[in-house]
Amino acid sequence: MSTAGPSPDEPVPADPVGHRRARPADLNETRRPVQPVRSIFHVGFVVSDLDASIRFYTDGLGLVLRHRQLQHNDYTRALVGYPDALLEVAQFNLAEGDPPASGHILELVSYARPTSGRADRERNTLGVGHLAFVVDDIHASAERLRTLGAELVHEPIRITAGINEGGWTVYLRDPDGVNLELVQPRRSEGHPNV
Repeated sequence: MSTAGPSPDEPVPADPVGHRRARPADLNETRRPVQPVRSIFHVGFVVSDLDASIRFYTDGLGLVLRHRQLQHNDYTRALVGYPDALLEVAQFNLAEGDPPASGHILELVSYARPTSGRADRERNTLGVGHLAFVVDDIHASAERLRTLGAELVHEPIRITAGINEGGWTVYLRDPDGVNLELVQPRRSEGHPNV
């Protein structure tokens, strides 16, 4: 039985949406080797009220506030691309486990200058992302976040297809419209939460 895949003369199958899939050989022939990334440093979102967001992410998700600081320096202004930038950041860790090299997993940024506009509340807008958190009790977690100002896109639903089948999930927006997801993985033998 050959594992070489389709020959170069065979048509490349499309995925369910109709996109052409690239053959691994196509990718190897057209791409130069790259130095791979080693880790995710952190994920960041812009928020309007840093104090309220700290409450949401600590009281609602159980994250641990690691550090908070005002950023008003040449380095930050160059980094964000605003010559008069004045912002405050809060950095968070998970309650358990080792953080990445940055020392935190999540960074929330509140701009005093320039002021921020409203979030795009659609999940299908190009460039819009979401951050997914693993929880043990999705229904209790979703309700706790709702009481802290989250807007659930839907009630928690059972995952009925795909690699996470058997688990539960819910999409929600934090009070600033940041898209989040909660996932309660299916229970499997030997792994109570995976």
